[in-house]
Amino acid sequence: MTPEVQALLDRRARLLGPNLPTFYDEPVHLVRGQGVHLWDAEGRRYLDCYNNVPHVGHCHPRVVEAIADQAATLNTHTRYLHETLLDYVEALTATFAAPLDTAILTCTGSEANDIALRMAQAVTGHTGVIATDHTYHGNTMAVSQLSRTNPPPGGTWDSLAFVPAPDSYRQPDAAAHAAGFAQAVQDRIDALAERGHGLSCLILCPYFANEGFPALEAGWLDPAIAAVRKAGGIVIADEVQPGFGRLGTHFWGHQRAGIAPDVVTLGKPMANGHPVGGVVTRPEIMAAFRERFRYFNTFGGNPVSAAAALATLRVVQEDGLMENARIVGEHAREGLRRLAERHASIGDVRGSGLFFGAELVLDRAARTPATAFARRVANAMRDRGVLLNFLGIHYNVLKIRPPLPFSRGNADEMLDTLDRVLTETPLEP
Repeated sequence: MTPEVQALLDRRARLLGPNLPTFYDEPVHLVRGQGVHLWDAEGRRYLDCYNNVPHVGHCHPRVVEAIADQAATLNTHTRYLHETLLDYVEALTATFAAPLDTAILTCTGSEANDIALRMAQAVTGHTGVIATDHTYHGNTMAVSQLSRTNPPPGGTWDSLAFVPAPDSYRQPDAAAHAAGFAQAVQDRIDALAERGHGLSCLILCPYFANEGFPALEAGWLDPAIAAVRKAGGIVIADEVQPGFGRLGTHFWGHQRAGIAPDVVTLGKPMANGHPVGGVVTRPEIMAAFRERFRYFNTFGGNPVSAAAALATLRVVQEDGLMENARIVGEHAREGLRRLAERHASIGDVRGSGLFFGAELVLDRAARTPATAFARRVANAMRDRGVLLNFLGIHYNVLKIRPPLPFSRGNADEMLDTLDRVLTETPLEP
């Protein structure tokens, strides 16, 4: 680690407090971005295969222009009338199936999920929430309770229940896997009823991104959702990671999963780096929420944020970036499958569009997770100028999620680098 990087880390700890994580064993000091590339303080260029916040590419000129023009004209909150917010919500909800046609804009996905939980409580009158045991939905007081990987001091609220995250690699019988997941959901519904909470909602990422994006066919969730509906609960789809065309085949992850959620939450990529989140739902759910909760967000939906979000959405649609995600993603996954023929450490290749990766194993027959190896691979890729990371139930799934303008040439560069790294990195526990 260079003295300059260590000095920044020391200053960061002094000013921002301890235990503030950074990526990689040697953090990257970034100073500039453009398209699918980033540059550090020493002028080194990195291929960005990870960051979905700059959804249409770092510093996209149309988004930059929209932010600058609106900031130079007017910026205030939503207790004054302004057309851009309404224009954006109309354009946004047009990408959803009816009756999802009303929205609230927030500043973060965490806020959006917090609102979604309150919507569920408002419309059902119950407080019980079911999530998977390896998910992440944000860091407000309420949604941070949903993280089993970092449980809060004092324990988890009694109104929450968790089901095992799906694992398609180790449970290849899709029908039995779906039935088991649905039974787990039903068991938690019964437990919440016994504890006096009832069921308000099942909240999940329809792509199960943090769980390692298992390969699940459309309809896999149907039995579980049927159990939720029968119990009077609603379904919340957290689209912070898989939404806005990233999956290539569908604009939203819930569309790919073949489900019709009651509430959809949005965040990270919504305005290409400007802090915007949102909640989309049915009119009657929105009305119940507005009646039962007094909600106002000073910055959510402000004119500059709305302009940034609208420009981002238009770039995705007008530049054909969802189709680009489909084409380039297929090319990249085929490249990973070719690498798997040479590298026994690749146990499974999966994903959709420009959200894909490979599960790394120590032994293919036993499907033993190569957790420490995955970390070494991610760090070695960073050292060679390619940024990606890892996640999943066992933290052994390479996570590749680049900005949507990512090209076949970019994918080839990533694959060539990964080939070298897998060759040079010892496959050890």
